[in-house]
Amino acid sequence: MNPEQKFQWIKWLTWPFIFGLFVSGATAIPLQRELDLAVKLLGPPDLLHQASSTGLRFWIWKVHEGLAAAYAAFPSLAYGTDWLAFGHFVIAIAFFGALRDPVRNRWLYQFGMIACVLVIPYAMIMGAMRGIPFYWRLIDCSFGVFGIVPLWFCWKWTGELEKANERRPKPFTKPSLKRHSTRTRNAIR
Repeated sequence: MNPEQKFQWIKWLTWPFIFGLFVSGATAIPLQRELDLAVKLLGPPDLLHQASSTGLRFWIWKVHEGLAAAYAAFPSLAYGTDWLAFGHFVIAIAFFGALRDPVRNRWLYQFGMIACVLVIPYAMIMGAMRGIPFYWRLIDCSFGVFGIVPLWFCWKWTGELEKANERRPKPFTKPSLKRHSTRTRNAIR
């Protein structure tokens, strides 16, 4: 793949990552309405067997009821997920720097990969502490697993572009004599 193709692929793989961050942030704001819709679409769980129920329908219903009760008693709790959304938006905006100059902003891809790796232990440990079902923690982990793939390719290709740029011969220009000592000026002449 030539450098221009790599540059194009880097941009194509960065856009979905930015989009994913933005969508993740945007869905953190209307949680109550989203859960209302999910419960309406899935239907109510079998409450006669709720003690033994571990299915997705019961889990969505349980989260819906908990969130509704928490928001009714403490509506300011929603402000926390507003800030969660803000964090996603800010990280997405930072990746515009990678779109603008991927080689100079290569560190953003490394930062993103580190975050993707950290999603897995964070979801597993914190999810277990909060009683989140294992299958739901796996869904959370999937964001890190799927997110790291395009970031790794972008990181790899920006490194290759950086090395190719370093190997390119620089055009010779006669150095300015004003910046050098007398000895250096005489050596240049």
